[in-house]
Amino acid sequence: MGSYMQNLSSSFRSTSSWFEVYAAFSTFMMLLRTAINDLIPQPIRSFIASKLEAFFSKCQSNSQISLKINQFWDESVGERNDLFYAAHEYLPSRITRTYKSLKVGKLENHKHLELAVDGSEEVVDEFEGTKFTWMLDEGSEKESSSNKKFTFILTFNEKHRERVLDRYIPHVLKTYEAMKAEQKIVKIYSRLFDYWNESELSHPATFDTLALAPELKQAIIDDLDRFLRRKELYKKVGKPWKRGYLLYGPPGTGKSSLIAAIANYLKFDVYDLELSSVFSNSELMRAMRETTNRSIVVIEDIDCNKEVHARSKADDLPDQDSSDDEGANAKVKPGRFTLSGLLNYMDGLWSSCGEERIIIFTTNHKEKIDPALLRPGRMDMHINLSFLKGKAFRILASNYLGIEGDHPLFEQIEGLLDKIQATPAVVAEHLMRSEDPNEALEALVKFLEEICKDNPVECQLNTGLVNVA
Repeated sequence: MGSYMQNLSSSFRSTSSWFEVYAAFSTFMMLLRTAINDLIPQPIRSFIASKLEAFFSKCQSNSQISLKINQFWDESVGERNDLFYAAHEYLPSRITRTYKSLKVGKLENHKHLELAVDGSEEVVDEFEGTKFTWMLDEGSEKESSSNKKFTFILTFNEKHRERVLDRYIPHVLKTYEAMKAEQKIVKIYSRLFDYWNESELSHPATFDTLALAPELKQAIIDDLDRFLRRKELYKKVGKPWKRGYLLYGPPGTGKSSLIAAIANYLKFDVYDLELSSVFSNSELMRAMRETTNRSIVVIEDIDCNKEVHARSKADDLPDQDSSDDEGANAKVKPGRFTLSGLLNYMDGLWSSCGEERIIIFTTNHKEKIDPALLRPGRMDMHINLSFLKGKAFRILASNYLGIEGDHPLFEQIEGLLDKIQATPAVVAEHLMRSEDPNEALEALVKFLEEICKDNPVECQLNTGLVNVA
């Protein structure tokens, strides 16, 4: 019994000693942490921590694997590797202030400074809570800059292999496509002789600057967004992925501006097709096959084209005298472009000419268009660009005069616009006559009041028609 009590007492003393050691060690660590925080600046602490993390990561190198993403998939034929270029654009967006070695520059036709990955610096990207390390291998220094072969090296833990291949790399590619679309410079193409002539679409119109009723503007945006996200639905029901719009209304109501706004919103190139320059149905098909995906085909003043008014039966008739070409029932010469050729292009050959297309027709006189062109599937949405009214006028006042919010003369101007039919082009021209907002609005009020005094009247003013209601 005495021996048992002696051992128990010894055990208590041993436990007490351990507690004393633990308390002393905890106190020491607290004092050490306080000293480190007080004496060593935060940047140095972060540097030490990163080096320790890198050291222990190397100790676990057995579980790290790397993927090489070469600039060219097949160097012998110069076949580029799209994944390399996707990473090249994607990674700079992940660069933060912690990186010490970056490339920076200003490129032609780019609005902002460009950042690029430097070969001497790792880039760490985080996706779904997992970190991935990228490194750019710039090749041998002995090679000339024109002959260098660049390679991205992606390093990650082996246990994330499936995540990398199934989700992370597709995420990089998808992000790259979105960035490329956002940075795209929209082009406009016009048909000249036998080929498309290219130039930059510099029209600044956007949906924010369009003088349209807010309800109509939102309806157009919603329809465009719905079209873009329905690729699988079009494929499921067996329809070509395209959408047709008819813009109609008096001259000066903003049809061209709306087309530019749609192109800038979607980042779609524009193909401006003048039907009078198309001499046969086969030439129309050839011109359409040369257009690209994600594009807008514009056919302006469709009501003014004689061949569209004449039916395709004329293809089987002998040549007609040129004096017979007038009128809606005119016959067209053999081999020329016909309405049936246009309908066949819209209905039957879209799938062979690409996908994600929009075709826009414009007219000043909707009633003159052949009904065959107006049905759904050819012109899916009819957009009436009418005369300027109150809410749309305020957008013009903001664009031209910089007036945000209300103005004492707005209510009077809106009341006058409700009584007459004035195009946005006419009102915009008057707003530009003075740089002083008050003077410009007072002059506009005087102009609109003079029209009301002469009621009824019709007159052509500048580029727009003004009618009294």
